[in-house]
Amino acid sequence: MVSMLVVKAGSEVDLKVPELSSFQNNLLIIGMVICVLGVLFGVYQFLSIKKIHAHKAMLDVSQTIYETCKTYLFQQGKFLLILFAFIAACIAFYFGFLNGKGVGGTLFILCFTVLGMLGSYGVAWFGMRINTYANSRMAFNSLKRNPMDLMRIPMKSGMSIGVLLICVELFMMLGILVFVPRDLAGASFIGFAIGESLAASALRIAGGIFTKIADIGSDLMKIFFKIKEDDPRNPGVIADCTGDNAGDSVGPTADGFETYGVTGVALISFICLAVGKTLGGDQALIQTSLLTWIFVMRILMILSSLASFYINDAISTVW
Repeated sequence: MVSMLVVKAGSEVDLKVPELSSFQNNLLIIGMVICVLGVLFGVYQFLSIKKIHAHKAMLDVSQTIYETCKTYLFQQGKFLLILFAFIAACIAFYFGFLNGKGVGGTLFILCFTVLGMLGSYGVAWFGMRINTYANSRMAFNSLKRNPMDLMRIPMKSGMSIGVLLICVELFMMLGILVFVPRDLAGASFIGFAIGESLAASALRIAGGIFTKIADIGSDLMKIFFKIKEDDPRNPGVIADCTGDNAGDSVGPTADGFETYGVTGVALISFICLAVGKTLGGDQALIQTSLLTWIFVMRILMILSSLASFYINDAISTVW
């Protein structure tokens, strides 16, 4: 006897997220509350770094760097709007015209595309802002020659943006999973992933180019005018510092937001399109259990990160 396995091809249109049980919904809503608390933790660390004393001259330099970075991000925002116009047309044609989602459904998907873009763009801005705060505080506090204080400033800065990034991303994805109608949830995840990928790719690539151009400009001043790269008389110093923030902060932060979200959407797609098809048993039960388990693990990662941060800080203080 020859057995044959027939495999049906699937696409984004076939991505149907199963209905979760009341217990699973409540569990994920608790996760959303934890995400809000994580965002508050990030804001608290942000404000605590802002309160650290630093010399006015250093604060002025940081502010100049921030203003230049802000100008860069405004320009990137305008560029992203142009890119979005093309991507939105493609999404509207694919989901609206080819797959019959209708005007309302297509606009709903586009809203989550915009949400993904804003999330990636917003956390990148937040990361750049806290870095420009932390840099001047770190420089000034190095004069005190206290290694523990110097360690805490970048640790707080890194935890602030790291926890906030994950919590904002996870809150948005949990919102789609719990509250969006089942016939639109799958496509909304895809639209969300497209939006964050669009913003991250532009900010990452442009940030890398920006930092290289700024770095070369500072080097040229060193070569032709014999002014050292970090000499205050070198006008390329501010450009170089701005480039470092654009290339090493804005780009990676947006990229981290996108990577975390896209891997989550990929797992959701795999579970909804493949898992349970050939395992037998209750397919919906298998899928909802795996979806809940994945997101509960992500929520527990937030709690474990916060716990390890405070444990590490307590041990370092005693030591």
